[in-house]
Amino acid sequence: MSALTMLLIFVVAIVVMVVAIARFGVHPFISILVTALVLALALGIPLQTLPDTVGRGFSAIFTGIGLVIIFGTLIGTILDKTGAAIAMAWAVDRTIGRRSPRLAMLLIGWIVSIPVFCDSGFVLVSPVSHSLAARSGQSPVTLTLALAAGLFASHVFIPPTPGPVAAAGLMGIDDNLLLVIALGVVISLVSLIPAYFFAGRVGRKVQPAQVQPASSPTVASGVPALAAFMPILVPVALMAVASVVALTGATGTWATLLTFVGKPFVALMIATACCLPLLARRGMMSQTYDITQQSLMTAGPIIFITAAGSVLGTVIADSGFVNVIKEHCGTLSALGMAFPFIIAAVLKSAQGSSTVAITTTAGIMGMYSDSGSMMASLGYTSPLAAALVVMAIGAGAMTVSHANDSYFWVVTGMGGIRPGDGYRTVTLMTLLMGLTAIAAILLAAAILL
Repeated sequence: MSALTMLLIFVVAIVVMVVAIARFGVHPFISILVTALVLALALGIPLQTLPDTVGRGFSAIFTGIGLVIIFGTLIGTILDKTGAAIAMAWAVDRTIGRRSPRLAMLLIGWIVSIPVFCDSGFVLVSPVSHSLAARSGQSPVTLTLALAAGLFASHVFIPPTPGPVAAAGLMGIDDNLLLVIALGVVISLVSLIPAYFFAGRVGRKVQPAQVQPASSPTVASGVPALAAFMPILVPVALMAVASVVALTGATGTWATLLTFVGKPFVALMIATACCLPLLARRGMMSQTYDITQQSLMTAGPIIFITAAGSVLGTVIADSGFVNVIKEHCGTLSALGMAFPFIIAAVLKSAQGSSTVAITTTAGIMGMYSDSGSMMASLGYTSPLAAALVVMAIGAGAMTVSHANDSYFWVVTGMGGIRPGDGYRTVTLMTLLMGLTAIAAILLAAAILL
């Protein structure tokens, strides 16, 4: 089979997958998995080996990143239910809200969305935005856009948000999650620079809609800000210490212990334990079962979609597709980091979900350590390169939010933005953020790789 034929088969398969999800409402898990199976047959994987290919791809997620997704989701649910997310928001508001309301909303959104989904985060924190707008006299549209940008940036870039966590696992860098977090912090903050100025400029020009006045939320009794931040700070600190141990080459009992607690899923288990005082102070320990059940119901679809993406990546590797493309076509190498960005942006714009766009694109890219993966065809065979590709995928997954994205309607509906103004506010802002992020990533790749 020629390289051109294989490339056409791949492109058609991806287009059919996107259309099935976006146009006909097929669940991403079904669409991605069926696409992987059809692609496997079209690219010549023998029937007798196909079950093994599917099994390896599917099981890889459950032996790797699955627990990280579950515990990350559980932490977010607890911070939501206990009012800890609001406690974090008010802590930032008290610190810089009066001096710079727009910056305060950016940072509030950025912090809250690290453990909490951006849709839920906006619902939680939008009353803070309305309250701050009334106090400061700034345009409510300006503060709404600032909050939306902050939430969206950490949602697509910073673990333990499920999207970037899943991408790290699919590309084989789940043990280097601290590297992904560090890059995610930097790139997400860079993407917020145009959002800060855009929110200030456009917010003054857009007339806010009449929204139902929201009462100013109060911090739940017994939830101090420090306790609220602990489930976020503890796992980062544990992974950082484990990284230092690895760099120094230390050995012995303490080194072994610190390395163990710095493993991402162990660090997040400990972070989950840090949530128990929040539940106790709110008298919610009896609700632990229900909260866990809700978290598993949220994490389940993400894990299975990620597993389907892993099957797709395994099919691409086992078919020899990448080797043929490497031999006959230099286009992918020329695109570099722009290649995963474009795929993620197309998927995001077509079907609306950033998480689906991230996990699907990461599955296509495959593991950096696999010589038959798309990562290998681009020459990205190191943990740093893989982490930068995770960032490129995240940048694509924020480009752009429009009418097929639930977040678009949450922001416009609850934020006082008329639907007709949504495209020139939310959509245009996410476009600027995505392009700024990929520009920074391309620059970082040129310097570091």
